[in-house]
Amino acid sequence: MHNRAHNTYNSDDMTVLPMRPASQVMQLERLGSFHQSRLSFMRTLVRHMVSENWQISSSVFDLDEQGYGTVVYQIAAKYGTFSYVLFSHYLDPENRNDRVIADQWDLTMALCEGTVDTKQLDFLRNNVPKQEAGRVDSRVLVLSRANRSARTFEYVVNELAHGHQPNVDVIAEVGYLYRTTAVYGSGKLGMADWEKVRTKHRDFGRPFAAEMFTCYMLRHFSMQQADYLAAQRAPESAASLHEDIKRYIGIGNSTGLGMAPFLINHPLLINQWIEMRETALATVVAASKAGVDEATRARLDTATQRVIQHLGEIVTSDERQNNANILLREELQLLHLWLEEQGAALESNHYVWASLTQYAEQHWHIETQEVINTLLIELYPELVDGLEEQMGVDESHQITPEMPVAELLEVIEDKYAWALAIDFSKHESKGTFWYRSEEKMEPRLGQTDIDMGMEKEMPLAVGRRVRECYDQVYSYNQARSEQNVAHFIMQNPTYSGIVARIQTMAQSHYGDIRENLVHSDVLPIHLLRCKLSFFGVSKFDPRSRLWVRNTMFQGAPLISDFGKSFVDDWQFPIKPALRSS
Repeated sequence: MHNRAHNTYNSDDMTVLPMRPASQVMQLERLGSFHQSRLSFMRTLVRHMVSENWQISSSVFDLDEQGYGTVVYQIAAKYGTFSYVLFSHYLDPENRNDRVIADQWDLTMALCEGTVDTKQLDFLRNNVPKQEAGRVDSRVLVLSRANRSARTFEYVVNELAHGHQPNVDVIAEVGYLYRTTAVYGSGKLGMADWEKVRTKHRDFGRPFAAEMFTCYMLRHFSMQQADYLAAQRAPESAASLHEDIKRYIGIGNSTGLGMAPFLINHPLLINQWIEMRETALATVVAASKAGVDEATRARLDTATQRVIQHLGEIVTSDERQNNANILLREELQLLHLWLEEQGAALESNHYVWASLTQYAEQHWHIETQEVINTLLIELYPELVDGLEEQMGVDESHQITPEMPVAELLEVIEDKYAWALAIDFSKHESKGTFWYRSEEKMEPRLGQTDIDMGMEKEMPLAVGRRVRECYDQVYSYNQARSEQNVAHFIMQNPTYSGIVARIQTMAQSHYGDIRENLVHSDVLPIHLLRCKLSFFGVSKFDPRSRLWVRNTMFQGAPLISDFGKSFVDDWQFPIKPALRSS
């Protein structure tokens, strides 16, 4: 295989921009080292909401003194009108369960198109709290539910009721008042499918925009409810959350193996996300062709110090992650020194950022490299933000039936050399398998020597499937070299799916993840981190190699900030300089 970088072009000056090769980018450890960027879906959504001054207000706010009841928010976005319907329920602490198998939650919510009338509200009230046990119609775009952080929520309400602001150090330990336990869209349970959302509702026409908005509104309600309950408890003395504290509060999320198959089952989409991120990086590297001025250098240095502080404020019990954070902080301090040493020379050096990224690759850990890449992208919003409109893609896999089988062999040898290099006869190369648990209703990772259910294995071992296909095509070609793929598929119909994937992904820039996903030592958490980085989460807190806690929208602007002057720099959130009053 040729490990060559591909190029794209800057439309302004037609400069050729070298892109990092797939052999470097599509390694699982590197993908698992990505952090949010300006192209992440939360960041993109917030930019649009603020700049377009979306109008959001409650048309129904019917909560009792305990905070239970119904709330309906009306959203006037740039292109359309929507309703966010939320039901707050009493939940016995013994029944609070964040797993998919739960059937009761503190909150259940739905994002709907248009204005919800009384009849539809009754319909939603009968179905939304049931979640998977209920059914909705195509007027619903997203369905979700959430549970309180019992510790943090009650602490915040109690402090406000006593007229005090909560201590941000206490909030920092968790980072949120509620955590979402699932966010459903794209046609599940009768909802509008993605094609309808994409074509009919331009405000949510980018991947996962509607889902991210649902989480953003959950964040808004969580703080509104805290203020409301404090006022109920102490009408004369209660304080309201300080806006700086509000901006620091996010939404919690726990992501497990249920998310991992998405990256395997949507390879064209993942390829597109990565290609746009890599295009952004190549563009900013090219922007430093003639040097970097002092203001840009200072912005990078300031952002670096912010990341260092952010990492120091992360609370995690995972030793591996804690050590990684310490190493990352140490290496980012070295970046600070590198910038100081370069000094004025940065203004005259050619391709400064290329020198920096090369230096990082030679001296620093992968995650440090990717944090630097993220920070470089932040420096040039005018060059990269337009790429947000290219994060979607047609995901259909097409067989090219007229391709000679000999050419198919060449394609596999070129684009999937990484898969052919794996020795699947070794025990460790097939030590695990993916399956869906009937009991837990979630994907699981089994051990081939211990666990039963291999016959129900999910088809996520792409490398092994490619190897099997290659061997079959090779044998077929030996006997029938003059025939094409159509002939091969007619004789071997079970290989039609993997052949379609091979032929389709061979035309993409980055292709499939270059990893044996059934190896004994595979770390699924890298898959989770990769997808979450494109969502835009922060503060990764792994609980095992199989699932990770994280925080959404922490540091993001509030609804009260919409329409105001806005600097989009809320990535890597840090504690506000406030303490309890």
